[in-house]
Amino acid sequence: MSKLNANSVEIGSLTTGQRDALSSVATGTIFWNSTTGTAQIYNGNAWVNIGYQDSGIKATGGSITAASGKIIHTFTGSSSFTVTNPNLTYVDYLVVAGGGSGGYYISGGGGAGGYRTGTSFPVSGSPGVYTVTVGGGGAAPGNSSSRGSNGSPSIFSTITSTGGGAGGTGEPIGGGPETVGAPGGSGGGGGRVGRAGGTGNSPPTSPSQGSSGGNGSSTGSTDNLGAGGGGGGSGGAGNNASGGSAGSGGNGTASSISGASVTYAGGGGGGGYPQSNSASGGPGGGGPGGGFGGAPTGTPGTANTGGGGGSGGYPSNQGGGTGGSGIVIIAYPS
Repeated sequence: MSKLNANSVEIGSLTTGQRDALSSVATGTIFWNSTTGTAQIYNGNAWVNIGYQDSGIKATGGSITAASGKIIHTFTGSSSFTVTNPNLTYVDYLVVAGGGSGGYYISGGGGAGGYRTGTSFPVSGSPGVYTVTVGGGGAAPGNSSSRGSNGSPSIFSTITSTGGGAGGTGEPIGGGPETVGAPGGSGGGGGRVGRAGGTGNSPPTSPSQGSSGGNGSSTGSTDNLGAGGGGGGSGGAGNNASGGSAGSGGNGTASSISGASVTYAGGGGGGGYPQSNSASGGPGGGGPGGGFGGAPTGTPGTANTGGGGGSGGYPSNQGGGTGGSGIVIIAYPS
């Protein structure tokens, strides 16, 4: 029902179904369509919107852009995704966790953060609020006695991606044993000498969110020999070390949910000796590992890709790189 106020006019509200059920309509009839959220007028032939063009945005949260016929919400920090239009019922998502750190001193590269993507995820409500958590990268080890840290998980509603596993240690202070890579979304590379890479997709999800880390070199002894395995990536396992040559990080996975093809969740490179060249990080933000002399320090994983950190090389005071932080992207048709 329309209503005339002192300083305004209230027009009647109908749903699209109620509008279409009207038996006769006079040209110039105006009403508020509660289904589409627009004011509409009958021009004698059809209902048309009045002075309004729908932006396509049906939710709030994150950095909002438009590309390829979609509205895209990009989260680089924890927040919430709030549905503001009841017509939005399904979304696509990409959830990448933080990458694990590389090890300290001829160690394994960090595993990439878990990578999960999907379409037609049901949402509802106006408003309907969904938690978004963006995982941080694992902290680098402070010395060779510690393995470093796994990355933190990223979460959208019920979808959780596991943080990447830390790279295994090389030679702990005091001559202790080298360690295996930690499990995670993708596993960390194993430390020398011959330590195994950590398992990926841990805990298991289907489809898999990541791959295992590569093994450390079985050549050499606990002296300054051998090399670390590469951290696993979402698209492939980390490479095994061979002799003094460290394993490179596993490949990440490309996604076009942002409107452009971007590769995420690459594994970090292992640390080597006596290689002068570092092992490369996997495509998707994996940091290169350190070698001998000129570039011995592991490189951090790239922020907001979930890339694993590169391992430190030789000499013994060279640390590994931190893992790259994760990202969450949500998209729906405009």
